[in-house]
Amino acid sequence: MNETTPALLLPDYRRDDVEAHPPLLSPGYKSTVSRAPSQPLIYLPQRLTEITGPLLGEGRLGELDHDLTRQHDGEPQGQRIIVHGRVLDGDGRAVPHTLVEIWQANAAGRYRHAVDNWPAPLDPHFTGVGRALTDDQGRYEFVTVQPGAYPWRNHDNAWRPAHIHFSLFGRAFTQRLVTQMYFPGDPLFSQDPIFNSVRDPQARERMVARYDHTATRPEWALAYRFDIVLRGREATPFEDEDDDE
Repeated sequence: MNETTPALLLPDYRRDDVEAHPPLLSPGYKSTVSRAPSQPLIYLPQRLTEITGPLLGEGRLGELDHDLTRQHDGEPQGQRIIVHGRVLDGDGRAVPHTLVEIWQANAAGRYRHAVDNWPAPLDPHFTGVGRALTDDQGRYEFVTVQPGAYPWRNHDNAWRPAHIHFSLFGRAFTQRLVTQMYFPGDPLFSQDPIFNSVRDPQARERMVARYDHTATRPEWALAYRFDIVLRGREATPFEDEDDDE
């Protein structure tokens, strides 16, 4: 580089507070025993390839990607619900044009997945995946069905609370965050080691959606609001990408 060539300035991301999210090793959640790293993590420098792409615009979304109840010839079984909210940064500002993806079990608590073989029925009209982009105000909305609880053999008589997985992509491959949305008043919270791997009770509450009567549609669907805060004291707890139960 000669004296007249301007230096390339790369953005620097703030590191998360290590106490703000569940630890990689949570012994009560047995899968983390084999998944958690055994050596200290090494932070790699962020270079151009980590801060460019992907191109996640409207052209990547199908017309019914946000409506999981209309992706097949018939309607799925179960209580129809609307899940909506906003994606916000640590200062409460809207985060527009963020790709929000969800995946979930059907109303009987079964995923359409090759290794999910517990004897609950598969729904031929429900795949359980959807995606949407936030608008200029950071808003997103999905139409889906209330997922069921399911057993998962983590411990004696272990059942997972009803939940929906969320993945958020920013404007670079290093900007993916994954979390789970739970439903208010679920009696299974107390025995779920994934939910309780978030040590701060107030942070756990930020993973629970709020019933939103103003957004229900009469004689059609209940509604839940789930705002996602990316950073700061009110941040939504996020998880390791490998935690997919």
